Amino acid sequence: MYAGSYSLDSSSEIEKYLDSLLSKRSIFKNRDALRPDFTPDFLPHRENELRRLSEIFAPLLLNSKPSNALLFGKTGTGKTASIKLVSKIMLQKSREKNINFIASYINCRLEGTEYRILSSFANSLNLQVPFTGLATEEVLKRITSYLQKVPANVLLILDEVDTLVKSFGDDILYELSRINETFSNSRLALVVISNDLSFKEFLDPRVLSSLSEEEVLFKPYTAEELKDILNARVELAFYENVISKEVLNLVAAMSASEHGDARRALNLLRVAGEIAERRNSPTITEQDVREASLKIEEDQVFEISRTLPLHSRLLLTALLIFNQNNQVPSSGELFNKYKSLASSLRIQELTYRRVSMLLNELEMLGLIQSKVQNMGRHGRTRKMKLATPLEPIRKALSSDAMLAQFISK
Repeated sequence: MYAGSYSLDSSSEIEKYLDSLLSKRSIFKNRDALRPDFTPDFLPHRENELRRLSEIFAPLLLNSKPSNALLFGKTGTGKTASIKLVSKIMLQKSREKNINFIASYINCRLEGTEYRILSSFANSLNLQVPFTGLATEEVLKRITSYLQKVPANVLLILDEVDTLVKSFGDDILYELSRINETFSNSRLALVVISNDLSFKEFLDPRVLSSLSEEEVLFKPYTAEELKDILNARVELAFYENVISKEVLNLVAAMSASEHGDARRALNLLRVAGEIAERRNSPTITEQDVREASLKIEEDQVFEISRTLPLHSRLLLTALLIFNQNNQVPSSGELFNKYKSLASSLRIQELTYRRVSMLLNELEMLGLIQSKVQNMGRHGRTRKMKLATPLEPIRKALSSDAMLAQFISK
């Protein structure tokens, strides 16, 4: 009885809120224009990179095999948007020329495994394979067999490929880079995108030689360049007079201090707009921007922690355990705890050298920090601790049933 009355009251309140929301004019003209997966027709300050990518992959429209390419640079420097825009225009041109051109975009971090990556690629070719159940080699064999029978010019884009290589190695990249050797009428160009500037250190020399036929570096945007990007998106995303020049300058300045990250700038602007809208304001203020920045920081810590490669999450779990016991471990103590967790989960542990590299990456991501401490006659050691709010990391790792058992509530 009571549950029913509460449900009715709750439904009534939700309905009132939604009616109120729908009855007023939103400050957003097109909210999606500020989202990461939006590909605009104009990318300020990426003209040289767009021209270079067009030159590299134009042979696909001439029924010739182009070079493979490696795109690298920090997050938010326009890598994904640039190659998506080039492939979009190439698709339009291929239709005009009646060429069977296929652009297949796959985010390796989201797909997670070699099998799912190949499955997604197969589906983009209209070749249906089960979500699970086959060997990876069998899926690759079916893709190869299909492209032998059905001539196609394929641009395969593997985004955030560093997450794949760090978890599973580079075997799949080696196989895909050699796939053209089996074709007579089809052609495949491979584009790999990495946010990690040290990504090439993880690759076998044979794979690196094939993937690095062309390299395109995307440098961080300056504050002035970010202003131009924001101005272009503001026209698409908001109605007139919603955001002032001063507030836009603040968004650009805050994002430029984060290594020129355009993705963060656009996200900051979107969240600030949503905060302003919730308080029924017709304009976005500097306070909205600062409040949005704090919210995004917590959300980013959660998302980064949740989507780290398995061994990086194990290291973060080990450090969280020390934190829960108010301990600041040395790198050696952290390695031993990591080995213990890996053993209990029956996961093959990495070497100390690989673990050190993963710790450096976690530090570059801003999740942990280290300090060299002099131990007197025992030499020096590196002490490790978390560098972000604890709760988003705990929440992210606890969402993994495999790791949740090690984390205190």
